[in-house]
Amino acid sequence: QVQLVESGGGLVQAGGSLTLSCTVSGNILSANDMAWFRQVPGKERELVARITKSGTPLYMDFVKGRFTVSRDNAKNVVRLQMNSLKPEDTGLYFCNTWLLSTRVPWGRGTQVTVSS
Repeated sequence: QVQLVESGGGLVQAGGSLTLSCTVSGNILSANDMAWFRQVPGKERELVARITKSGTPLYMDFVKGRFTVSRDNAKNVVRLQMNSLKPEDTGLYFCNTWLLSTRVPWGRGTQVTVSS
């Protein structure tokens, strides 16, 4: 059974750092580009970063230079290192496959709150 479990969120002051982890079960990780998304109340879920099967990272402009996405297929984990956090980074962070056609049920996400 495919399952995504996000962890590592928390409360941090502006300028601080957090590392999020996404544990992927169900033997899908190595076959898929993966992505991190975030959602705030009242807004649609938005893409934050993507990492291809071969490990090439791609970032949205609003996190470029501050966030680093990585993957460890052997450990079934995708990570998001977040530095220089801003209050506008606050949200519920999720991981999932990149392609909509391969999308699996969403996990519960992990909450990131950045105080000013």
